[in-house]
Amino acid sequence: MSQDLLVDVATLRSQVREKYRDVALDPHGTHHFHTGRPLAARLGYEQAVVDGLPDHAVESFAGVGNPFSLRRLQAGERVVDVGSGAGFDSFIAATQVGPTGRVVGIDMTAEMLTKSRATAGDIGLGNVEFREGLAEVMPVEDGWADVVISNGVINLCADKQAVFAEILRVLRPGGVLQFADIANGRPVPIEAMRDVDLWTG
Repeated sequence: MSQDLLVDVATLRSQVREKYRDVALDPHGTHHFHTGRPLAARLGYEQAVVDGLPDHAVESFAGVGNPFSLRRLQAGERVVDVGSGAGFDSFIAATQVGPTGRVVGIDMTAEMLTKSRATAGDIGLGNVEFREGLAEVMPVEDGWADVVISNGVINLCADKQAVFAEILRVLRPGGVLQFADIANGRPVPIEAMRDVDLWTG
């Protein structure tokens, strides 16, 4: 690990997987965060783009912002989506980069991967694929990506230095990182930083 970590990595990953497994299997259930089309509208995604996706492509979306508000992706770009979940941002990225571009979504939750892969097949997006992996160890070759996107995932990783080092590794020189996430600008007591339930809650 690249730093002294405040929480046990295995415990944190297990809790994150459990929460997002629930979102994949029961997207309309009760969660401690917003999901689906109402959330996409709140975060400023283009309504016409979201409306063009089937429900199963949108219902498990649980992001915290809109990484595409920073910059529209360009045709032909190669994109890595860190923590792709059920694929919502990956599907939008795939439509923006077009048939000459590629999108690789990375996720660690089996149920999310099953859902994203099935949806990609259903909607016929041949330029997107989903790989099992961790943000800290992505199954992507060095310098492959023109762009890395992420939405509400880095805050759930214990070793953020490792995540950013991995993003730098997979980006080509001059590549772009555009992400949305949660940050805390106030001091946090050390006891709170060591409470894994606060990380996932």
